[in-house]
Amino acid sequence: MSARIYERSNWDQYVLNHCTKYLARENETPRHNYNMEYSYDDPKAFISENWRFPIVDSSNVPNNNAVTFVYAAPTTYPAWKVSVVGTFSDLFDGVPLKQIVFGGEPTRYYACSVLVPMGEVHTYKFNVNGQFKLDPINPQMTTLGNAQTWSRFFTQFCTTPISFQPWERKILDRFAEHILPFRTEEGSKFLQNYYNYLDRGTKEREYHEVYQLDEQVGVSNFIDKLVAKEEFHRLQDYRICLSIIDGVLRKRRPGQEPTAMSREVYVDLYNEMAQGNVDGWDYARYGDPKFFLQLVRRHTIIGAFAHPKYGGNIGAAGWSFLSETFCDQAGNLVFDWQRAIEKPLGHNNDYVG
Repeated sequence: MSARIYERSNWDQYVLNHCTKYLARENETPRHNYNMEYSYDDPKAFISENWRFPIVDSSNVPNNNAVTFVYAAPTTYPAWKVSVVGTFSDLFDGVPLKQIVFGGEPTRYYACSVLVPMGEVHTYKFNVNGQFKLDPINPQMTTLGNAQTWSRFFTQFCTTPISFQPWERKILDRFAEHILPFRTEEGSKFLQNYYNYLDRGTKEREYHEVYQLDEQVGVSNFIDKLVAKEEFHRLQDYRICLSIIDGVLRKRRPGQEPTAMSREVYVDLYNEMAQGNVDGWDYARYGDPKFFLQLVRRHTIIGAFAHPKYGGNIGAAGWSFLSETFCDQAGNLVFDWQRAIEKPLGHNNDYVG
């Protein structure tokens, strides 16, 4: 499948607007290596918000994102020959990156935009002057079955697991149940009815792989994507603490899988974490269980009510819950979210997402 190039009338300005704030800094200290994820000389440690690359943006083609790859060459001259190959296109046919111009002069930035369907995960590499390289900006990487490491990106509305193992997501699901308002009888009934009345196309497109959707609206999927990008520096918090929680639960209920344990077991653990004193917690590995609980609570609430393109609030169920719950004295909606959101979720004709 050949790559579908996405053209913009203000191409050079678009790329510069999205990259110079983060890539044009001359500070030579690794200020963005929060948890020592990178080696001291890794260029990612010098780049502010490196998770923004490649740029995954909306497009005027339905159900497709415009993905813009950016390569920052070490120098402006001489011109570099740069292309990108990836699973979004034929691997034998690289897509050339064009040198970006500012004020009639060439810059050290090279870029191209391609259309990629929403809800997908892809791997890619740059070909720089005949040598294949990982993206030196994007922190997302994955090792394939042949032990080769590639850079990775995903498009909006993605439900494919990326950051967590299945057992980690299941424990995270159970925690989310106790944070969101949907675990009440009234909230549970609302969500069940809401999803039952969605059209089949919406169901298949937006949440065919999301776990326990009727109880936590895809929050674990949102967090799975969040710690792969915006809060990558918190991924280790989740991996360490979910491992500790798994061990604590197994000690309390020997022979029983954590996912099959009763609600009361999780409520007890939840309350202990809120107090910062958990029996059986490995404080040598992670010293503050209360902080982790607060982290999960923050991410859970954001995921339930953020735009569905980020992986949570599937089918806009969280927004619909708020809309049905809060009305003025005359019974009119005070949260008419559909007026502000693009189709097919809302009915705004001006906003394209």
